[in-house]
Amino acid sequence: MPEKPRSNIRTYRDLLVWQKAMDLAEAVYRATEAFQEGERYGLVAQMRRASASVASNIAEGFGRGRKAEFKRYLEIARGSLFELQTQAELARRLGWLKGTLLTETREGSQEVDRLLSGLIRSVRRRAD
Repeated sequence: MPEKPRSNIRTYRDLLVWQKAMDLAEAVYRATEAFQEGERYGLVAQMRRASASVASNIAEGFGRGRKAEFKRYLEIARGSLFELQTQAELARRLGWLKGTLLTETREGSQEVDRLLSGLIRSVRRRAD
């Protein structure tokens, strides 16, 4: 019988989804620097908090050590991602998020969504 492949995942930092979520958070922080000063405590703060929450929940869930807890935190991360997508759409409609910054944010969030969805499915199958 063939040997089961070994995972190179030792910490949450090894997860591609966490790495991409960190890239997304960084892009959001850069994109929101140009927003109106009056939005510092409004949409800017919400978008930054939501983007940081995605990677944070992936890390926290991984650290819980149980598949059911990991899945739960991945689902929370996905909820934060959807919040961010909604906030980014509002910023786009207001004309504050455009061009390359809009593209980076959209593409980054779509990639994180695909990776999160796949990981949730995988963890769900293994937890059953």
